Amino acid sequence: MESVLSKIERLKNEKDAVILAHYYVNDDIQAIADYVGDSYYLSKVAVEVPQKVIVFCGVTFMGESAKILNPGKTVIMPEAGADCPMAHMASIEKIKDVREKQDDLAVVCYINSTAEIKKYVDVCVTSSNALKIIKALPQKNIYFVPDENLGRYVASMIPEKNFIFNDGFCHVHDEIMIDEIEEAKAAHPKAKVLVHPECTMVVIASADYVGSTSGIIDYATDSDAEEFIIGTEIGILYQLKKKNPTKKFYTVNSAQVCPNMKKITLKKVAFALDRMINQVEIDEETRIKAVKSLEKMLELSK
Repeated sequence: MESVLSKIERLKNEKDAVILAHYYVNDDIQAIADYVGDSYYLSKVAVEVPQKVIVFCGVTFMGESAKILNPGKTVIMPEAGADCPMAHMASIEKIKDVREKQDDLAVVCYINSTAEIKKYVDVCVTSSNALKIIKALPQKNIYFVPDENLGRYVASMIPEKNFIFNDGFCHVHDEIMIDEIEEAKAAHPKAKVLVHPECTMVVIASADYVGSTSGIIDYATDSDAEEFIIGTEIGILYQLKKKNPTKKFYTVNSAQVCPNMKKITLKKVAFALDRMINQVEIDEETRIKAVKSLEKMLELSK
């Protein structure tokens, strides 16, 4: 009987498909992916790959972004139910309300948001490029959606801008507590603390490094330190250990898991690719409006 790995490889060749995977999916998915990275890297790759079919091993907003940027390609999600709760924590009505009340305003949207929200914003950002892009915007006032924690972190480094925050969060990062950080530091006194900017400001203040998933991997790889406390989703440990087999990595708590990312399995990748199901569909009106914010992100990130 054909193994699931052999089947995926055969189907990729037959259907001219490429597999993109986020750092937070299971280890075995990262192992078979053609490209593994954070949201910014994968959005760039989606535009550059020549294949006609993109299998996106991530959550819904990632597949939507790939489809918005590549309307002529088929984008498949192995698990249709893998969604990001934070992506739904922004409101179109609130965006319209803030626009009416604020002059000289840019609505900046974390890429972790729905295609519908992207229609109403000026530019998208990721955790790796938010600081660079917002600094480059001419507007004084910034309404940052949907993640309040990332917004506050970026705002702390751009005091010349006036930020308006949205009440949104990633439960994985928001639930990393400062007392857990202190306990981990006490247990591993030589370890550097590396956290994602979706964490709260008090946790961020305790860290030796704050950055995106790719930034955390690069920091740990380049550092002379041998031990690290990791404040982000545990899926990142696969790449950290792969690139740094002699170094030690510790989590802050046992709840650093995105259940939606973990829904994606090898069998689901093979099944979706075989049947060509769970295709991402974006209506043309939404795509035309939403693509502007993503293209502006890619342009300002160069």
